[in-house]
Amino acid sequence: MTDRDLSPATYAVVAGRPDRTEGAPVNPPVVLSSTYIGRGAAQPGVPVYTRLGTETWEPLEEALAGLEHADQPGLVFGSGMAAVSAALDLARPGTRVVVPQHAYHAALVAARRLRERSGIEVVEVDIADTDAVRAAIAGGPTSLVWAETPTNPMLEIADIREISAAAHELGALVVVDNTFATPLAQRPLKLGADVVVHSVSKYLSGHSDLILGAVLTDSREVYDAARERRDIGGAIAGPWETWLALRGLRTLALRVERSQANAAELARRLAEHADVVAVSHPSLPSHPQHERATAQMDGYGSIITLRPAGGAAGADALAAAVELWVPATSLGGVESSLERRRRFASEAPTVPEDLLRLSVGIEDVEDLWRDLRVGLAAATLV
Repeated sequence: MTDRDLSPATYAVVAGRPDRTEGAPVNPPVVLSSTYIGRGAAQPGVPVYTRLGTETWEPLEEALAGLEHADQPGLVFGSGMAAVSAALDLARPGTRVVVPQHAYHAALVAARRLRERSGIEVVEVDIADTDAVRAAIAGGPTSLVWAETPTNPMLEIADIREISAAAHELGALVVVDNTFATPLAQRPLKLGADVVVHSVSKYLSGHSDLILGAVLTDSREVYDAARERRDIGGAIAGPWETWLALRGLRTLALRVERSQANAAELARRLAEHADVVAVSHPSLPSHPQHERATAQMDGYGSIITLRPAGGAAGADALAAAVELWVPATSLGGVESSLERRRRFASEAPTVPEDLLRLSVGIEDVEDLWRDLRVGLAAATLV
């Protein structure tokens, strides 16, 4: 049986384990060393200096590559934004980069910085409108298309296969941020994308206790470019964070199964609640890309967007009233959290002021619903 014969749920548990020799540990060890013994010329595959590679990263990199069905080893970075920056740097100076109008706001800020220092034209587009994406790609010498799907925070669904085909016709690379979906629900490389990035801080590690990122690809050329960016830029992962992320990854399937089920049920109830102005989750038939999500994904994700009564003040009142839901940024932990996204000045102005992003965790759904109802009642009183 090969690794590719295993289900993702099983692979997440068994990947990156030490060889089964007598007396070997079940878990990979943490190696705390900045440098390694070396005499004479450096040899391929032999550690030299931790910034250039360490055996502590390799089990997690193996596991992530296997989950995303990547032909090249994974590359872990010191943060999700370090991974995003490495992938954005694949764009060629003087060309066009097509990005979603809604995406993780720091990623969009990073893309705009490319425009300032590299003469790159950044074109923002509705990533769910495939015809608009095609037109943006064809409108100039495009070298890179950036897609989030579902998008942060608006939960738009991009057609990865069609966008990748259009980009490749004109020689552009396609990068997909797969953080929201996770490789359990969506595998962009198999749909034609060239690069996948993750904020490992979110669902993959799953416990809101570390900062890491990752880049995955089938292309040796892209792998070498991203690895050089990590080697020279120095945005490397710490050993403890890497080990903790791998430990968290072992329960990914259980956590995602529970949180997705919770999210779908809460979205259904919210859609019927009198004090809700709008709710979005790809599982809902009312979602504009519900059919696309059903065809492209193996689940609908664990993020809900909610607009309660009372506008922005109502949203803030809801966040202040709940006791189980944690009012905090970030997402993908075992705990349920929420935040009003426009509290960040850098968030897209097209995101409604009253929109709450809910990251649904693994608690009992009835407890989460009872707490949300308290918050919704508070929102109506402002």
